[in-house]
Amino acid sequence: MSLEAASVLFSVSLFLGMLLALVVGRAVGGRRIREDGEGARAGVGAVEGAVFGLMGLLIAFTFSGAAARFDARRELIVTETNAIGTAWLRIDLLPASAQPAIRHGFRDYLDSRVAMYRSFSDPVAAKQDFEKSTRLQGEIWALAVAACREPGMQQATMLMLPALNEMIDITTTRAMSTELHPPRAIFWMLFGITLIASLLAGFGMGGGRSPSWLHMIGFAAVMAISAYVILDIEYPRHGLIRVDRFDRTLVDLRATMD
Repeated sequence: MSLEAASVLFSVSLFLGMLLALVVGRAVGGRRIREDGEGARAGVGAVEGAVFGLMGLLIAFTFSGAAARFDARRELIVTETNAIGTAWLRIDLLPASAQPAIRHGFRDYLDSRVAMYRSFSDPVAAKQDFEKSTRLQGEIWALAVAACREPGMQQATMLMLPALNEMIDITTTRAMSTELHPPRAIFWMLFGITLIASLLAGFGMGGGRSPSWLHMIGFAAVMAISAYVILDIEYPRHGLIRVDRFDRTLVDLRATMD
């Protein structure tokens, strides 16, 4: 199952589960009120306040973390673009005879990076493009080192090789950023606490003669949509909220290399 489908399934399950919990909680609350009158509500407010407070805190924590990681991933795209662009410009410092092969390697390398991000939803294709870019990194490095060993290339060595090193290092940073997510237990904890909060909310509605479907559906929908948005931001290459637009910086850089 794809991550996008999993996010939709999680949100729909949360919505339906909350509606069921609200209905069950209302039924239990109505029976308790008939049996014990107003005594059925004794101490309920404190419990509800604690559970709803914890639920709000957990939602805020997961949303804030997802948004921060989303911004960090966008910044890494710009950082990689700048690193490749800097290394590309410093090719001019190398001997003229060595430049064509290195420039050709840079074009192939950037093409493989762009292709990898475009095929991110296909793990097999993305892995192949990543392996290709890693191989091209080694070839570019070997060509640059050989060029820097020629006489009079001390200045080029000091400028070119650190730029290449930064260009290579950022790929590892970006690869690890795609794996940086909160433990799944946090999302299941959010799921469970939300259902418990719905059960308590339904219990509080037990005194009414008929259920307020507007409030029940509205509460469940708001929470389900919030959960979906959090997951969508957390995995920005699989849903509606994406970082693909920032990949345009790499495409624009590639266009300057022709």
